[in-house]
Amino acid sequence: MSSNRIREDVDEPSIDDTSAVSAPPLATSCSSEDLPDEELLYDLADLFKVFSDTTRIKILYALMGRELCVADIAEATSTSQSAVSHQLRILKQSHLVKFRRDGRNINYSLADDHVYTMLNQGMSHICE
Repeated sequence: MSSNRIREDVDEPSIDDTSAVSAPPLATSCSSEDLPDEELLYDLADLFKVFSDTTRIKILYALMGRELCVADIAEATSTSQSAVSHQLRILKQSHLVKFRRDGRNINYSLADDHVYTMLNQGMSHICE
């Protein structure tokens, strides 16, 4: 049997198959009224810039589902405590990480479920 033969007993997926999940409808025109406010676009761009650093991404992943101090984050990410502290400042300013004081210790965690969702969606996107 030749490997170049076409199997006729297999149904090909139809382009018109409506059972598949579809993307939201695209706008037929793009005007300035269709776009979010300019300030919101700048804020969104700044948020995505925070995700452009591998060390910050490592820190966010280390904090998924748990609370850690700087020393533990540094160990989990194989990064110096100084570098972790610097990156945590940026993550706090972007409201991606929150902290809780426990006596002399400061413990960090993800700010909310949106951060977790953004990381998972990003990973899903690049793994497609």
